[in-house]
Amino acid sequence: MPKSYYITITFIILFSVNIYCQKKTLFTNFTAETIIIDGHVNEQAWNTVTDVATDFIMFEPDNGKPISKDKKTEVKVLYDNEAIYISAILYDNQPEKIQKEITNRDVFGVSDHFSVSINGFNDGQQDFRFFVSAANVQMDCLATEQTEDFSWDAIWESKAVITDFGWIVEMKIPYAALRFSNAKEQIWGLNFMREIKRDVQKYTWNHVDTKIGSVITQAGTLEGIENIKPPTRLFFIPYVSTYYQEDDFTSDRTLKAGLDIKYGINDSFTLDAILIPDFGQTKFDNAILNLEPFEQRLDENRPFFTEGTNLFNIGNIFYSRRIGGAPSTYPNVAADEEVTNYSSSVNLINAVKVSGRTEKGLGIGFLNAITEKTYATIENTTTEETRKEVIEPLTNYNVLVLDQRFNQNSSVSFVNTNTTRNGSFRDANVSALLFDLSTKANSYNLYGDLKYSTINSIEDYDGIKSSLNFAKTSGKYRYSFSGRYTSKDFDNNDLGINFYTNFYNLYSNLSYRILNPTKTFNTFRFQNEFNLVFDNTTGKLQEGLYKPTIKATTKRNHYFEIGLDIKPFEAYDFYEPRVDGRYLQLPRSIGEYVGVEFNRNNAFTFDITQSVTKYDQEGRVNYGIAVGPKYRMNDKFSLYLVVDYTIKKNDIGWVDFENSDIIFGKRDREILQNDLTGKYAINDKMALNLTARYYWSYSAIKDFYALENNGQLSENNTYNLNRNRNFNSWNLDFSYSWWFAPGSELSILYRNYAQEGSRNVEKRLNTNLKNVFDSNMTNILSVSVRYFIDYNVIKNKF
Repeated sequence: MPKSYYITITFIILFSVNIYCQKKTLFTNFTAETIIIDGHVNEQAWNTVTDVATDFIMFEPDNGKPISKDKKTEVKVLYDNEAIYISAILYDNQPEKIQKEITNRDVFGVSDHFSVSINGFNDGQQDFRFFVSAANVQMDCLATEQTEDFSWDAIWESKAVITDFGWIVEMKIPYAALRFSNAKEQIWGLNFMREIKRDVQKYTWNHVDTKIGSVITQAGTLEGIENIKPPTRLFFIPYVSTYYQEDDFTSDRTLKAGLDIKYGINDSFTLDAILIPDFGQTKFDNAILNLEPFEQRLDENRPFFTEGTNLFNIGNIFYSRRIGGAPSTYPNVAADEEVTNYSSSVNLINAVKVSGRTEKGLGIGFLNAITEKTYATIENTTTEETRKEVIEPLTNYNVLVLDQRFNQNSSVSFVNTNTTRNGSFRDANVSALLFDLSTKANSYNLYGDLKYSTINSIEDYDGIKSSLNFAKTSGKYRYSFSGRYTSKDFDNNDLGINFYTNFYNLYSNLSYRILNPTKTFNTFRFQNEFNLVFDNTTGKLQEGLYKPTIKATTKRNHYFEIGLDIKPFEAYDFYEPRVDGRYLQLPRSIGEYVGVEFNRNNAFTFDITQSVTKYDQEGRVNYGIAVGPKYRMNDKFSLYLVVDYTIKKNDIGWVDFENSDIIFGKRDREILQNDLTGKYAINDKMALNLTARYYWSYSAIKDFYALENNGQLSENNTYNLNRNRNFNSWNLDFSYSWWFAPGSELSILYRNYAQEGSRNVEKRLNTNLKNVFDSNMTNILSVSVRYFIDYNVIKNKF
């Protein structure tokens, strides 16, 4: 073979690699023509666009492979003073095989997708991502390298149309949905993504190299937007809700009305406010039988505290469920008094947040919320007289975030949370300083933080928490090493959540992954975690862990995960005894789990995970199995059931205090949770949804023990109180939702729920079901209407 042939081939390879590594640039045109978002792309303005985004490159599984000619993708961009417009023609030589399941908004079902990622500051730090499925379902999120926040919902338009040559997407994204500088000539970070679901393939316009540990920095650029005059960003979302509630003893009707306001202070910053909030239709909390020494951490389901809050989550010292959560105190009662009314939550009066980022990369976030004064009612059991006592005063919550980004992949941040309660109640202040530094090639990362808490109460105290982490973040072989220190008095629980204090730990992670498919796997990753945790005061080991895991996806799109959880040393638990300075000796243990998730593209699929943990303690073992069948009857109707069952034999846990003794129990436990989700999509704007959950758990104590000073347990034959627990919880939500206009929704919800618990263990499932349904079941029917009003639309009508 001639030498010139090798030279030619080498040149082609190097040229191709160079193209893939370069940032592509797309130029856009201004249009004065009205663009109708109908998926037809027949306006004359589209014909004037000469620069077309094409030549997509595979992101996964076979990273770097060009898209085939029969899946050619062509994208054009236009703009005016109100929005940018995107048209995408996605060719497919088998259009009848295009997947197009209709889902709820922000749910990625079995469907092809097209997306655009926009970074208005082109700083490589945060994307605004907009997805459209082949069924014309919208998904959107705020994305960083660590997270994708799909709770953020923007107001934008789209239309997807299936054709005989593939499918077409047309999008209108108002400037109000983006953040960018006020420069005359805009240069934005830009990338497009196409997902072909049946082939389990994703392609991007600008090549994203998976050997590099970042995605956003590998976007292309959009140029040509200049001298735009965005309209005033002022939106009102009034709502009206009506509720009818009844249980076995009473019934009630409620009418509520309120207003959400969104105001664009400038092109970069937005103010969000809620006046007279109503969260009556938010998802229910999953109640459990909690026998742990810590409170149950609850998910945030209130839209105001989930939408666009990624800036406030920096540093992980903000837990929004504190706002409007349980009161911070319990009333003092005399021997002849009892509490007859104690609220489980505190009413929120109003909340405001301001967030955005300057042209030079400084992110600023401020959140303020005020909750009302709350009382408990106490009755004298002798005289039957009642009195009220404040259990939560008028309280002001503040969160401040300053996040400076630089070099497209690094940042330094300051976060402060403050809780101020009226009167002599406890106040708190927590500050955090963080840095996140990556090399120019995103090959290595150095992260660290320092947090400081101050509590003003009967006795003032303060504490610190810090960490330092170094990681290799690119290539097949990756690793990280970290160390953490938390002082005994670090406390951010007034506006955050933290369970573990007074420890230091050393952690490392070593991993290997394939970057391109093999004959067997599309993805494969082998990871090893090592963790050591020590008590600050005694130096005793709290945890010694080695955890190897394998995660892989086969060529047929089946996912499996295998892991071990090895604790080869005896350790000490400083939390379970519930007394400062006391600890429980923990046995050595080894656990394993195997999980399989079959191809989700199939009409019928299921996943299954089994686990076993064996302790170096006579008869002590945990078994677990979770099974999740899912059946998609067609593109509109699907059902998904998850059954999760756990058995704990001879478990050891805290029971009670008796005089100076700390009483522990040896107990058997069973935990059963069933979750059923159903969806019938009438169309891409209207759907019926079903969510049902049944939870049952018991704890049956067989023997009692006293905790010794050395952490071991000795038999206690005198304690004889019944400390068994049996708990049932039922929840059902059945809803109809209709997005009748952009940002406007009508929702009808029927909800019923009940909880039942006792000290008598009942092991028969049918009896437990009967008990919970025979208990005081609460039924609620609610109707809510929210209407999105754009100031620019109505200003000329008055």
